[in-house]
Amino acid sequence: MHPSPLLAELITALQFLPGIGPKSAQRIAFHLLEQQRDKALRLSDVLRLAAERIGHCARCRTFCEEEICQLCRNPNRDGSVVCVVENPLDVAAIEQAADFRGRYFVLMGRLSPIDGMTPASIGIPLLEQRLREGEVAELIVATGTTMEGEATAHYLREIAAEHGVRATRIAHGVPIGGELEFVDSSTLSRALASRHEY
Repeated sequence: MHPSPLLAELITALQFLPGIGPKSAQRIAFHLLEQQRDKALRLSDVLRLAAERIGHCARCRTFCEEEICQLCRNPNRDGSVVCVVENPLDVAAIEQAADFRGRYFVLMGRLSPIDGMTPASIGIPLLEQRLREGEVAELIVATGTTMEGEATAHYLREIAAEHGVRATRIAHGVPIGGELEFVDSSTLSRALASRHEY
């Protein structure tokens, strides 16, 4: 079957989602059009609103609709401990799995000069500004254990040292080459509790 041009465009558009190949995209497109048109229209509306209104927190860079996110505004969070993660999914994973009461800084990536990911593009100047303010006493480095994640962790440790801030690295149970968003709750909780000097 040769799909209509618009259907082919929909299938192609769905393939940009992580883990969605041509067959999965085709199944999703057909499902939405066969049985779920009202939900497809709702999805379209919500997706458009989210793309237009959700930005980044000016303090930690996670996703939010306001200038400062709820986590950064929460007076019960410990501002002396900042956990640095690669993306907002990592914040969600830690919040769901661990009893972490500090604050966050989201890099929105990791150092990778080949891919154009420089210290400036992952927000290092903003992080350094926070460190200069003097409130942060510990920087928990919670980047992935990929080669780029480890390089980013090393760079963060050096920045923390320059500002006289203790740097720790999450430990135990996060597999080499693994991503935080795929680690189970108890493993992630144990990794945070067992962090070590870095």
